[in-house]
Amino acid sequence: MDYYNLSARDLGRDARIPIVKLNDSGEVFYELALEMLNAIQANNAAGKPTVFICPVGPVGQYPIFVRLVNRERVSLKNCWFFNMDEYLNDDSGYIDDGSPLSFRGFMARNVYGKIAPELLMPQEQRLFPDPRDPGGVDRLIEELGGVDATFGGIGINGHLAFNEAREDLSAEQFASLSTRVVELTPETRTANAIGDRGGAIDAMPRLAVTIGIKQILSARKVRLGVFREWHRAVIRQAAYGPVTAHFPASLLQDHPDAVIYANAVASGQPF
Repeated sequence: MDYYNLSARDLGRDARIPIVKLNDSGEVFYELALEMLNAIQANNAAGKPTVFICPVGPVGQYPIFVRLVNRERVSLKNCWFFNMDEYLNDDSGYIDDGSPLSFRGFMARNVYGKIAPELLMPQEQRLFPDPRDPGGVDRLIEELGGVDATFGGIGINGHLAFNEAREDLSAEQFASLSTRVVELTPETRTANAIGDRGGAIDAMPRLAVTIGIKQILSARKVRLGVFREWHRAVIRQAAYGPVTAHFPASLLQDHPDAVIYANAVASGQPF
């Protein structure tokens, strides 16, 4: 685990996932927003649909994206946004979209609700994985010709979306997992409770539905943003550690076009 000792200066050298080191979080979010906008504009000009897998975490790119879309009058009519995941109740149904934890609610209020209606894609092109039919989004992604780009972050145990770390699968077996309902690990619930529930772990959902790691890895591009202090170890393990289901983000080492954008905090040396 010598990679934990990589200095901020040396981070990125010989990395098996390219790391772009930036200064503040705003720069990270701006790069993600610009990647989204540029892809949509290029596809619109070519008369092609745009298919994204999108997160609710990180979210700082969305105010920038919304402002640019509205200012530049960029049509989203031919866009399909597949959100990565959503929390579930113990009965495996969606949590209420009025909950502050709901990703569906966040996107409705803070993204779709702030884009000029004449530019916004139809409701049926704003998608979340359905716990009653997890394979539905996978089939639609195939029908659309695949994913242009996956955007997201990296969880504390390396998870992408809620594709939680697994000790019982090889990297190849893990990479084949499609959209499904999952039980969240204690590490994920703890990390998310710190940010979302004031540390109340028991108030965090135990279940979620997540787009599969197969669908994430199949995207033509993957762009991740990291900005927290604990991301210092996470990005080093992702970019320099072994490729394993124990740390899902490490699978991006085999992706042809993956990039991690890191602010100065996340680039710092862990210890």
